[in-house]
Amino acid sequence: MSIAFLFPGQGSQRVGMGLAVAERWPEIKRRYFDRADEVLGMEISRLCFEGPDEELVKTENQQPAIFLVSCAIAAVLDEHGVRAASAAGHSLGEYAALVTAGSIGFEEGLRLTRARGEMMAAIAARTGGIMAAIIGLPADEVGVICAEASTQGVCDVANYNSPTQTVISGAETPVRTAMDVAREKGARVIQLNVSAPFHSRLMASLAEEFATVLDSVSVSDPQVPVVANVTARDERTAGEVRRNLIDQLASSVRWTASVEYLVAEGFRTFIEVGPGKVLTGLMRQIAPEVQVCATGDPAGIEKAAGAAHAS
Repeated sequence: MSIAFLFPGQGSQRVGMGLAVAERWPEIKRRYFDRADEVLGMEISRLCFEGPDEELVKTENQQPAIFLVSCAIAAVLDEHGVRAASAAGHSLGEYAALVTAGSIGFEEGLRLTRARGEMMAAIAARTGGIMAAIIGLPADEVGVICAEASTQGVCDVANYNSPTQTVISGAETPVRTAMDVAREKGARVIQLNVSAPFHSRLMASLAEEFATVLDSVSVSDPQVPVVANVTARDERTAGEVRRNLIDQLASSVRWTASVEYLVAEGFRTFIEVGPGKVLTGLMRQIAPEVQVCATGDPAGIEKAAGAAHAS
């Protein structure tokens, strides 16, 4: 049976991530963690392994760190003979998905995710804005709330994470209005600890800046289909990859639709490739009938490999 890889985004980091993998597979440490330190000119591997957390959570560090760990785990899975027939990544995770699909190189992905994180950190001071998770309301109802709140300014759906978990993003006044309305309708509302209103129209200037960085990077047609956040459909050409990575910054992450598309395509075995279990939890809300494995440590990798070979 075909296997789909899912790559996590920001928020899945933790101090110590990747350490057990690096200790268990020294060659992976050399090829990925040590090389990442050289490429970025900083001890990103030490930040993953030892922290401190206040440095790891910074956007400019968090993005390449999660990307690094995800790529290293994908390489271990490859050595176990586990390869994806399709892949998808949640926001930042799309970069690791594209590396696994052979569309961009690991080192170029490192530079891109570092630059993306630095640009996001810089734009936070210029835009202001907030984000909030709305839990317990259907996504279409949250969309209506955002549309009504947008009369006061930008208020967009940032992430369609699951049928009952939606993240909203935008200017502070309209987003707080939407949060209040959602609470009145019985939702659980959590303001997110982020530095800027990501995946909203307020990120349009970031998309323009990032396009110039992406122009300097070699991008190839993916060797396996990658489901893009923006379209929730396969991207198969280098041109589609470039356009979607730029559009993604100011567009909604259509994660629910992406997973539903993969399930409709016949995938029944999914592996979350990277630190944490965020996507594993979301998968149980979106498609509880499928098998999903997390791979944040060697035991998880071994279990996922066994499940993949048995399917």
